[in-house]
Amino acid sequence: MDTSNLQGRTVLVTGAGSGIGRETALLAARRGADLAICDVDDAGLAEAETSARALGRSVLARHVDVADRDQMREFAAAVHGESGPVDLLVNNAGVGLAAGFLDIELDDWNWILAINVMGVVHGCHFFVPNMIERGTGGHVANLSSMAGFHASPALTAYTATKFAVLGLSEALREELRPHGIGVTAICPGIVNTPITTSARARGAAADPKVRERLVALYQRRNYGPDRVALNILKAVERNRSVAPITPEAWLAYAMKRMSPRLAGWTARRMAAMTE
Repeated sequence: MDTSNLQGRTVLVTGAGSGIGRETALLAARRGADLAICDVDDAGLAEAETSARALGRSVLARHVDVADRDQMREFAAAVHGESGPVDLLVNNAGVGLAAGFLDIELDDWNWILAINVMGVVHGCHFFVPNMIERGTGGHVANLSSMAGFHASPALTAYTATKFAVLGLSEALREELRPHGIGVTAICPGIVNTPITTSARARGAAADPKVRERLVALYQRRNYGPDRVALNILKAVERNRSVAPITPEAWLAYAMKRMSPRLAGWTARRMAAMTE
């Protein structure tokens, strides 16, 4: 898919009220795409909608919890009724949980799996069949993470969900290949987004001082979501299977493939830095 000119295309982005989702949606709009966007952050979603409309784009914006299948079904019906099948589906909505396994509560598992995994499943379930039926191809970009291939003991549940998204994306890519639909797992590294302040934390990570150090680390890194958005559209255009984003994500990806033992040691060291 040529993402340099998205005129006449419809791009759907979940979690478009802030961070990577918002920047991806607005970049697509600047390149000519009409948008279908959703979020549970009504204020952020309204700002994204206003910005996209100011660019002359058509925008369908809805309050949607991606973990809720009924809300996603209704959103899909609205999108297909107004715009027809989407050309690019970006399953971006996600949440964070800083905690090792022994500190994670079962309710935390239900919460993070419902959003990070089932949210992606819902997006694919309700939008991909219409893309297939149209018969003109398209693309799906699922937000995984560097944690999707580089396991962190400080992010056990988050890591599990992002491994799941990566595996789903790779399997779905092969299934959709005959239909001319590409699938890319997007795997950002350390990116300065609101998730650093909104993520849940358990155990030692719940200490406010630990949170402050983590937020400061991401701010010093200063890799913004706008740069991730550029790389998402680049990865879609190149039809990449897995797209590490940020230098540390590329390094971790190579390390994991060449030396799993070294990757494990590095993950432990990185986790210790936030304690």
